[in-house]
Amino acid sequence: MNKPYSILFSVAILILAFSFRMQSEKFEPYQQNIPNTTVSFSMTPIPEGSYMMGSSKSEEGHDEDESPVREVEIDAFWMGTHEVTWDIFEMFLDKDYEKAISTQPLPKNVDGLSRPSTPYLDMTFGMGKENKPAIGMTQYGAIQFCHWLYKKTGIFYRLPTEAEWEYAARAGTSDRYFFGNDRGLLDTYAWYEDNSGGTTHEVGKKNPNPWGLFDIIGNVMEWTYDQYEPYEIAQGILKNPVKNPENLYPRVLRGGHYESIEGELRVAKRFVSDPIWKQLDPQIPKSKWWFPEAPFVGLRLVRPLKTPSQEEIEQYYNTQPILDY
Repeated sequence: MNKPYSILFSVAILILAFSFRMQSEKFEPYQQNIPNTTVSFSMTPIPEGSYMMGSSKSEEGHDEDESPVREVEIDAFWMGTHEVTWDIFEMFLDKDYEKAISTQPLPKNVDGLSRPSTPYLDMTFGMGKENKPAIGMTQYGAIQFCHWLYKKTGIFYRLPTEAEWEYAARAGTSDRYFFGNDRGLLDTYAWYEDNSGGTTHEVGKKNPNPWGLFDIIGNVMEWTYDQYEPYEIAQGILKNPVKNPENLYPRVLRGGHYESIEGELRVAKRFVSDPIWKQLDPQIPKSKWWFPEAPFVGLRLVRPLKTPSQEEIEQYYNTQPILDY
């Protein structure tokens, strides 16, 4: 075999091997290690499927912006088994801390990544860090954390869309909560006003939903990617719907938090970001993009089963933030 054909043959073999590896990759739970550290987090597979998004007017506690109910189809993805905790988020927040716990020097693409200046104040708001959810980041900060994670792991992580979040939280159910309509069971699944003592709690201490997601309601609210807008009557089935952000406010959060009343833990409940969260900024000088005074706000990761193109990935991470004064 002459040299040009030999090279083409080798390339073809590599392509076939890569294709086979991708096809044989199992869609199952996995642990993601943060390279050169002892830190890891777990991801849970969420199967593709369809569901009825929102709530009807007959549901107890129904809000007008939860209807009309629409049928939605969702592609498969992995979702963080737990909310992102401080042991992971602090590496992004504080580059010196990241360097201190890493066994190798930071790669240039990680070392040079844009990130917030190290906060001067306690970003836990006195609630502690060990195995507790990271809190007090803007949506932009949450997306840039995902960008940092991509630079560290080479895997595309992002925020869930609002439709993905509700689909995963419902886990094939259609009641007020994923465990039915009995509010007496909330203590089994969630930290909220009645049992939290006014603070966040370690992740994974309550029972998960049927798809293995812990603290999907309560503990902290979780950012989604969507701009907030009232639902409209849908023409047919909506496929992976998302409202791409165009304005800074409001954007959608889901899940309720440690000070939520029981009705706010309903799976269909929608929350929105508020500029009042930025009135007191712990950063000096004031941060435009990173830190709201919102100790009830956190995040949970998603990894789509089908990886987007490199152009789509770069567009997701590198969209310029909107000025916020």
